[in-house]
Amino acid sequence: MKILIAGSSGLIGRATTAALRADGHQVVRLVRRQAREPDELAWFPAAGELPIEECRSADAIINLCGEDLAAARWTRKRRNELRSSRIDATQTLAKVFDGAGEGRRPSIFVSASATGIYGDRGNLELTESSGPGSGFLVDLCRDWEGAALVASESGARVVCLRFGIILSGGGGMLHKVAPFYKAGLGCALGSGRQWMSWIEVEDAVGAIRFALSNAALAGPVNVVSPNSVMNSGFTRALGRIFGRQVPMPIPRFVLRLFFGQIADEALLASAHVVPHKLVRAGYPFRYPNLEDALYQALALEKVEP
Repeated sequence: MKILIAGSSGLIGRATTAALRADGHQVVRLVRRQAREPDELAWFPAAGELPIEECRSADAIINLCGEDLAAARWTRKRRNELRSSRIDATQTLAKVFDGAGEGRRPSIFVSASATGIYGDRGNLELTESSGPGSGFLVDLCRDWEGAALVASESGARVVCLRFGIILSGGGGMLHKVAPFYKAGLGCALGSGRQWMSWIEVEDAVGAIRFALSNAALAGPVNVVSPNSVMNSGFTRALGRIFGRQVPMPIPRFVLRLFFGQIADEALLASAHVVPHKLVRAGYPFRYPNLEDALYQALALEKVEP
């Protein structure tokens, strides 16, 4: 297949590009600058500009665009930047699918989303048929998916991958917190009873590959391990790996003081998400167990007792 990837420089994008090329696919990367390599195409999503005809020669488009949600406090300016990096990019890519019946179009659009669409839902198990919650993240994810689903009007198969927390030593949340655990400063957040729905980066990439090849997958798909854990369980698992942790949790008010709205909607929100569609379709998880996933993501050797 000829596959276009937007967001190829990100954590998942880099790994996905390498994996798809290893599978034998022709991968073309959309870059937000002038193209310098034969496998690049320049596009400018903030202005709604991309090379439509070149993009229409692809069989599939993968959209992994989106700035880091936790890189800065959610000021009004930052919220607009987060929305633009996701929604403007997705709307621009959806233009490739416009005009059904007027020549060649990609038949598959795989677009990133996030489990943040469910909001703070306590202990409720959440499948793809569960409704959205409330809050900024919820609205962001809902509009993000809505922009992608426009492509289905032309007959394309659209898959919105709702990623949980990506476990990788090369970036993301785990990359940020691992140094604290190495120093013996890791601890639970708030009550520690909030559910964390996670996925090891190899399985995140595997789900993308699976979505490309499995014609039965469409609409929202939860990309999480079948074994979500509470924050306290996640903390204990990392503590066992590094041999120590702080016994007392960080109080909610401290997290809110330092992180603002991010604390309530990301760090303290509870979402017990289950990958119903992936399990039903037979996706073979490589790392369904948290401790195994952590060792793999951190590139550490697990020593059996």
